[in-house]
Amino acid sequence: MSFSRRKFFAIAGASAAGTLMASPLEGLLARKAFGQKLGRGYGSLVPDPNGLLDLPRGFQYRTFSLTGDLMNDGTLVAGGHDGMAAFRGPRNTVILVRNHELSPGSGTQVIGPRPYDPLCKGGTTTLVVGSNRQLIKHFTSLSGTYRNCAGGLTPWGSWISCEENTSTPTTNNPANPANNVSTFHGYNFEVPASATSPVQPEPLIAMGRFNHEAVAVDPKTGIVYETEDNGSSLFYRFIPKQPGNLKAGGILQALKIKNMPQAMTGEGFPLRKPMKVEWVTITNPNPPEDTVRIEGFEKGAAQFVRGEGIWYGNGEIYFCCTSGGALGLGQVWRYIPEKETIELFVESTSVDELDSPDNIVIAPFGDLILCEDGDDEQFLRGVTPDGELYNFARNALNTNEFAGACFSPDGKTMFVNIQTPGITFAIWGPWNSNRG
Repeated sequence: MSFSRRKFFAIAGASAAGTLMASPLEGLLARKAFGQKLGRGYGSLVPDPNGLLDLPRGFQYRTFSLTGDLMNDGTLVAGGHDGMAAFRGPRNTVILVRNHELSPGSGTQVIGPRPYDPLCKGGTTTLVVGSNRQLIKHFTSLSGTYRNCAGGLTPWGSWISCEENTSTPTTNNPANPANNVSTFHGYNFEVPASATSPVQPEPLIAMGRFNHEAVAVDPKTGIVYETEDNGSSLFYRFIPKQPGNLKAGGILQALKIKNMPQAMTGEGFPLRKPMKVEWVTITNPNPPEDTVRIEGFEKGAAQFVRGEGIWYGNGEIYFCCTSGGALGLGQVWRYIPEKETIELFVESTSVDELDSPDNIVIAPFGDLILCEDGDDEQFLRGVTPDGELYNFARNALNTNEFAGACFSPDGKTMFVNIQTPGITFAIWGPWNSNRG
């Protein structure tokens, strides 16, 4: 879709609301039209008159903190809206910490007084949203990092922001100085949700230097699980010396499927068949080159095809592989720490069913919500506990990815981004209706 900046902001300033739930027949027809398994969806999607977000009847949205908006600290909202988490704030507010996936050569920039690398433009912004789902304030909370893609929330009230790039000064290309860096990248950074100004960036070196995507923390143990966005990525866990204090260091390990050494999980795995796992220790988590996954693979760790979003819930951890599966259209894996098992939970067999799942969140009502990052129409797809898929929302604005789906602490509002041109949505409605 091509339109002027003025038209974009005029449209994005609107909200949309549905008033009626779709009939069961509408929902059935919609799911058949998209070639999906029959799951517990919310019915057909209603075209948005504002041309932004198609939702089921009965659901509403509001937009705020768009790229180019003036923030309370005097800087402009950068683009590349990506991973995000919601935290309980004071006086019934919700605090959102939001990533910006920006490279040094990007056209917009997260600006802060203490950048990790002055040549890099990524980082995080923090948004405070009222109980009426109206934006109260927003400001920079981390700056100078490289391609902050996803991350994860911690039980102690912080956001771990992940760099999806391993550039160093030695990899600078004189022919492309726009993407030069002044220090090492490929780290995680912690941003407390309570921060009211930019944090002092401190790389969590012991958690590994690789193409980080996202993290999830097991609140029972404090262990942090990490995904890696690479065609031959590994699935990691970080065992901290002091749970809740990641800066104190710890041990980095990679998952190995027992009796299947060096298994490539791109295809050929049966659905929902638990497999026993063990872990191999990474002796050099901070190498000068991008070799963490190579060390793990040489020790028998399983490879995953572009590990992306990850989320913890009810003793289980789910993570996406954007390009996994026989058709390369995406997978969702389930790891259960207490049982030390992993299984293939969902594998796409059609772009109409699921197209390149990226960020993921476990909804309060038990379903997974997947953010698509494919090449055509982009949807928020729901997945029931039985592995059945349904459509929840469609990007009606363009073909850019959804990112950062998360729910408010009270479970009544889902927040999500369209990465480009950079819009944050609050979505609410009858979440617990029409559930099987």
